[in-house]
Amino acid sequence: MQWVNAHNGPLADLFFARVTYLGDGAFAAIVCVILLFWSFRFALMGIASFLLSTLVTRALKQFVFSDSLRPLKYFEHSTWQYRIIDGLDIHSYNSFPSGHSTTAFSVFCLLALLDERKSRGWFFALLAVVTAYSRVYLFQHFVEDVYVGSIIGTVSSVVVFLVLGRHWDQNPKTWHDRRLRL
Repeated sequence: MQWVNAHNGPLADLFFARVTYLGDGAFAAIVCVILLFWSFRFALMGIASFLLSTLVTRALKQFVFSDSLRPLKYFEHSTWQYRIIDGLDIHSYNSFPSGHSTTAFSVFCLLALLDERKSRGWFFALLAVVTAYSRVYLFQHFVEDVYVGSIIGTVSSVVVFLVLGRHWDQNPKTWHDRRLRL
């Protein structure tokens, strides 16, 4: 946490303040709409993966780790001189696990699984990692928050991909491969 907080700069501040939105639920919803133009099957996988990962994360945040402090609250009485970005809304509670990291890994893992060119998987992984890193950089989460969020998002996407894929392969319907057309 201290190492990440000490390695900063104006361009990095701007970059990470923007890239963190790749972990927003709104971004996941946009991806699901875009997947409708690829196939209904893929869009439903996107929705299921996002919902599963969100439900797990919200349950952990609200019922199991509801008292987990975010970095600003945790370090408020310490002697460490941490740095926060001016104008950034910093939260105080519900740190564990990171919802943005969960969403980013859920979305980008599923896209990697769905993409026929598996060589692009590294690009999707990089986007997920950079998004998760942004949460620590912006002083919103601890490393363990984003680590567990990444596991939840990845496992959710893999489970949805395998379970729904197997089910739909065994019970094909004509609408599975249809897509929205303009």
